[in-house]
Amino acid sequence: MKIISHRGNLEGPDLLKENHPDQIKKVLDLGFDVEVDVWSIEKEWLLGHDKPVYNFYNFFEEEAKRIWMHCKNLEALYSLSYIGVDEYNYFWHQNDDFTLTNRELIWTYPGKELSQVSILVLPEQNNIEYKDIKDKNIYGVCTDYPLKWRKDYNE
Repeated sequence: MKIISHRGNLEGPDLLKENHPDQIKKVLDLGFDVEVDVWSIEKEWLLGHDKPVYNFYNFFEEEAKRIWMHCKNLEALYSLSYIGVDEYNYFWHQNDDFTLTNRELIWTYPGKELSQVSILVLPEQNNIEYKDIKDKNIYGVCTDYPLKWRKDYNE
């Protein structure tokens, strides 16, 4: 099961570090995939949840297969789909129960039905732990607590 760090968090939400390029690099160095919020504005790529804040760094291209890009504006979604490079993981969603990623995986809100191609998003919002889903054979989980999920998964 793939464990994806939500916005670069490791042990819970940290608004000062979320989507920060240094934190993203740290999470990748720890071996996790990471979900980031991406914006494209006048062909410039930026990170940030509610608004674009940080410029991309070069390491994103090297780690493209491990970065899950939540497109925050239409230009980002269009630009990534236009590039058509298979290495990138990207998707758009707002309040959907399910969202299909460009790799045909299902980004799944907590409490919704899961499948073998599901990525369970923020299970902590519904007090879901690894022991609750270990028999479900899902593709992955995107969490603010990836260190805890990795520990539980490896036990």
